[in-house]
Amino acid sequence: MNSIIKKVLIRPAGALQILSYKEAQQLCDQTETGLNEVFRRCSLAVLNTGTKDDNGMALLEAHPDFQIQVHIKGRGLQIEIDNAPENAFVNGEMIEGLQEHLTAVIRDLIYAQNEIIDSQEFNLETPFGLTNAIFHIARNACLMKPDVDPNIVTCWGGHSIPLEEYKYTKQIGYHLGLRRLDICTGCGPGAMKGPMKGAVLGHGKQRYKHARFIGLTEPGIIAAEAPNAIVTELAIFPDIEKRLEAFMRLGHGIIIFPGGAGTMEEILYLLSVLLHPQNNNIPFPVVLTAPESGQAYFDAVLEFIEHALGKEAVRKLTVLIDRPEEVADFIEEGIQDVKAFRKATSDAYYYNWNLHIPYELQQPFVPTHDSVAALELHKDQPTYHLAGQLRNVFSAIVAGNVKSEGIAQINERGPFEINGDPEIMKRMDNLLKSFVAQRRMKLGTEHYEPCYNIATGE
Repeated sequence: MNSIIKKVLIRPAGALQILSYKEAQQLCDQTETGLNEVFRRCSLAVLNTGTKDDNGMALLEAHPDFQIQVHIKGRGLQIEIDNAPENAFVNGEMIEGLQEHLTAVIRDLIYAQNEIIDSQEFNLETPFGLTNAIFHIARNACLMKPDVDPNIVTCWGGHSIPLEEYKYTKQIGYHLGLRRLDICTGCGPGAMKGPMKGAVLGHGKQRYKHARFIGLTEPGIIAAEAPNAIVTELAIFPDIEKRLEAFMRLGHGIIIFPGGAGTMEEILYLLSVLLHPQNNNIPFPVVLTAPESGQAYFDAVLEFIEHALGKEAVRKLTVLIDRPEEVADFIEEGIQDVKAFRKATSDAYYYNWNLHIPYELQQPFVPTHDSVAALELHKDQPTYHLAGQLRNVFSAIVAGNVKSEGIAQINERGPFEINGDPEIMKRMDNLLKSFVAQRRMKLGTEHYEPCYNIATGE
């Protein structure tokens, strides 16, 4: 059983010292419309940084007595935490980086609720309104730096990866750091931590004093992928769609490492954007990379993509296996093209306004048995739209694997039923079986029990 600290009081620094009574009450509100439950889940995940599990439900069950409340005191905001994990403290004092992450949770939950969702300032029924809302969330989190050349590399990949692949992600990060490139990831462990850890050394050798380690997450993911300790700039977006769009608006290039269903979801989201005709001329470097031991993952992924979406989709992805320096050079050169394009089109270096994100990709997909069954998984539609529909399948699998709400649905109603074009279903089944064989679906499982059933006709 994990050691706990019965009660602790902390005071956030900065502007959050002066939250209003209304904002404090929202964070304490335990009703269905209140923020306390999501605040509790996000905070528990932050304080469990370094956990070896990826099951959001299991984390909550392991700490049933964990509670967090906020109070307005004479000298500002006070946070009262009951039954907190002891590993978040040193000699009774909360680790400073975790305090920063906890502060980010408060900042983003309050801002998104009051200034974005409940405000009349943003038309969330239009593509521009949603993109504008993401801009304001990112700006409020101080993620955008004016007068800085493009240099943010987004890194995607699995949180559950073999040691050899983790070491490779550190190699990539090291070479990015030597080129004074900043790192943005989903902020969790594995392939999200490795590039940051490697870049610390590369930045240090270059005496690069402005290094940035940006982590983007959302409430449903954070409990399964707690922010790693290297993240210095954490932002929590309201849902997975806004998080995915933020990656593409803020980043200037993407490196993808092997992962599981979540990485496949990200790849399909990326392709649904890049395959849209309005984005044909917008430079956006993307490279898939791994050590030789990880090539089988990308072989399976590319085979599925080619048969489901066609060769044009495959051409959007550059594959470099076991070549870390070439990967860093490829991304650095691609970012120079991004800079030239942004300058020629008068687009901001810090936010990719020109990129077109289809409205259907901006709409939150809530995985339920009914919504999964209703997905259009056939080729009689634009390729970018099919990519988006396929992305939703993998979003549902991620939810069923690690998110508390998804796990609860599977426990109640059984696996999600996935139906569609027979050939696509057969190849999807083969792809997922390869993930299971490579033990990429879920941490700590000797025998993976699928949260889905694919209708292959066999």
